[in-house]
Order: sequence, then C-alpha cells, then structure tokens
Amino acid sequence: MSTMPETKYARSGDINIAYQVVGEGSLNLVYVPGWISNVELAWEEPSYRRFLERLASFSRLILFDKRGTGLSDPVSDDQLPTLEQRMDDVRAVMDAVGVERAALLGVSEGVPMCALFAATYPHRTLSLVLYSGYAKRIYSDDYPWAPTREERQVFFDAIAQGWGGVVDLNTLAPTVALDDRFKQWWAMFLRRSASPKRALALGRMNTEIDTRSILPAIRVPTLILHRTNDHDSDVGGSRWMATQIPNAKYVELDGEDHLPFVGDAEVLLDEIQEFLTGTRSAVVPDRVLGTMLFTDIVGSTERAAELGNQRWADLNQAHFKILRRELERYRGHEIHTTGDGILATFDGPARAVRCGSAMSEAVRQLGIEIRVGLHTGEYELIGNDIAGVAIHIAARVMSKASANEVWVSSTVKDLIAGAGIDFQDRGTHALKGVPGEWHLYQVLK
Repeated sequence: MSTMPETKYARSGDINIAYQVVGEGSLNLVYVPGWISNVELAWEEPSYRRFLERLASFSRLILFDKRGTGLSDPVSDDQLPTLEQRMDDVRAVMDAVGVERAALLGVSEGVPMCALFAATYPHRTLSLVLYSGYAKRIYSDDYPWAPTREERQVFFDAIAQGWGGVVDLNTLAPTVALDDRFKQWWAMFLRRSASPKRALALGRMNTEIDTRSILPAIRVPTLILHRTNDHDSDVGGSRWMATQIPNAKYVELDGEDHLPFVGDAEVLLDEIQEFLTGTRSAVVPDRVLGTMLFTDIVGSTERAAELGNQRWADLNQAHFKILRRELERYRGHEIHTTGDGILATFDGPARAVRCGSAMSEAVRQLGIEIRVGLHTGEYELIGNDIAGVAIHIAARVMSKASANEVWVSSTVKDLIAGAGIDFQDRGTHALKGVPGEWHLYQVLK
C-alpha cells in the first residue's frame, strides 16, 4: 500500500468517530486499539504499517479511534466514555461501513470492550480475537494478575510528568526502547492521540474496568493470545480468561513486548489469520535476493555540535521524513535506522539506485549532505530484520562514498544495464571485513 487510507467519520449519538477501511477481503475485521490511538499516525511507523497491511491482506480491515482519542471528537473529563458508549461507537462504524457482522480484534484495553460487545451483540460478532488483555485492571485477592493501585499510580505519575516525550516504552516495547527513530514516533503518537489531561483521565478510567462476570456469556468463537513475558499485562490474566470463556482457544507466544506490531509480529499474525480464515499465509523464504541501500549524513558530529541537541534532533527527524518519502515513492522497504542513516531493501536494483539519488538530492534542501551505498545480494530474513554478508558489503560500499555521492557494487551496475543510468568507474577496493577486492562505481547524476 503506497498511500494512507482515507479517514472518514461515523456519527455515534452526537460524537464523530474517525475510521478507515483497508483491504477487500470477504471477512470484515474490526481492529479495536488499546488505551489511545491515532488512525493516521499508525501508518507512519513501518512496523505498525506492516502489521495493519498483513491484517488487510486477508480481511476488510476496519480501523477507528475511540471517542476522546486520536481524530475522533474529544469528550469532557466529566463525561468519559463508558464501555457501553464505546460499544455504540463500534456499532456506528460498522453501520457506516455497511457491515452487519464482523470479527473483532481487541488489543490491551480493547480486550474488555470486545468481550462485552461479543456477549451483548452475538448476532453482530462473527468471532473474537483478544490479544494481551485482561478482565480486570486492578489487583484483588481473586484476580492477582493485575497491578496494585500503587503500581498504577506510578504509571499515572509518568503520564503527568512525562507526557510529550517517551512514556512507558520500556514496559510496552522493551525490544525497541533504545531505537531513537521509534522513540520519536512513539512520543509523537502519544501527543497526537490524547492531551496530557485526557491521557491521564482515560488511564484512571480504564483502571476501574472489571468484566469478569460477563466472560461465561460469550458464545462466539474466541482466540486469546498473549506473550509470556509481557511487561505491561500479566499473562496470568489471559490464561484465566481462557478458562472462563466457553471453548476459547488459548495460544501463548514467546516475547516480552506488549505492542502487537513490535517483536515477532508475524507469528502473532499467523495465529490470527489461521483462526479467522482457516489458513495461514504462504511461508516466506528465509533467504531472498534483494538490493540493500545504506545512507549516512556526512559530518553529522560537527553539525550536531554546531546546532545543539534539540535543533540537531529536529533536523535529523526532518531528514528521516524525506528519506521515507522517497522510499515510499520507489517502493523500498525500511529495515531500521542506523543512527544518522537508514537501511532499506528493494526488489529491483534500478529503483534502488534511483531512490538513492533522489534521497541525496532531496536532503540538500535541509542544508545537509548524505552518502549512499548499494549492493545486490542474498540476505536472511530474521523477523523484521535481515542479516548476511551482503548487508556488510552494502555498508562498506557506502563508507567509500563522499558527500552527495551514490556508490554501487559491480553487481548492481551489471544488473541494471540498459536502464539509462550512467556510472563512473571508481576502481577496485578492499572492503573492511569482507574478503577479496570489490569493483565499485559512482552513479552520475
């Protein structure tokens, strides 16, 4: 998917609910997010985008922001939405889309609402998938898997003191908690999903949720998923729910991330797809041939010292935004950032070279210059990451380039003969850590 889905609005009483529809499958799937959300910003994080695109590959995916969050109408703090009102919002969106029955996928705080919806409206619920949720959000002797009020207060204090920055990421997604790019997106996602006051009010409201008594009344096919070492929601709660919902299927997965699109999301998605459709997607080969592109800002240390931390961080973020715009334009796939640069893959070397050249030109408007290196070779897929010698070769090719230059290996040059791209021979080079001599070329602009 090259563009963001269109955002529309459904009327739920006197509240406007923002929603999107993605995909054309025969199965209608309503995605019920956790605590807060923003349907448009979700698409700007590559891992979240891949997660949603995978769901839309086997369903007609319906996304929405609950009232008081994201792009939906705000609500006053003395009229915070009840679970019943949020169910009304789901029904309003389904009616706007023209859907009579749908499967529901609830995440975290979306779990209790989905459970109540399925019990209350079985005629509108095809099936139920509950990920990393709970039946009760506060500790009691008969529900020991929830945090105590003191532990929840620590969370409330973090919101009150740190909103606007990176809040709770060590708990929600520890595997990416040190990723600067993800941290910047997460802070922005939180800010645009709710104001500090609203985030705190919704967090306090969610703490009082208790849906234990209605679980035995759920009569639709139900799948419960949870990662064993989830830091935010204790796995014991899902294990217990699986004993309370009649005939529920329970699958426990390895991992410690609470956010579903972080960590080994493909394993989670496989379980969801198989439960909802009866089949899993075709197995993706572990090794593929592709073109790898590395970028790096030239003189970044000096510019950072000249500008100061905050101005440099803003400039770096603007630079990444430009790189991602060009990646989308040339159908590249971002793997991860590399400090002041990016690693991306392409299934076509000519598009990769043109993308690298476009990136190099585009970032100059910011007063910075980058170097770009490309190599085509075989690499191994490891979850959302890649590995292999070919990646090191691409990185070493980039290191040979100077400011505003795009260099490629001879493999890339040979594969795009006839594509109308001109090169200057840069001779043979020893690449650090890579055996042999490598013939390299500079792309002429």
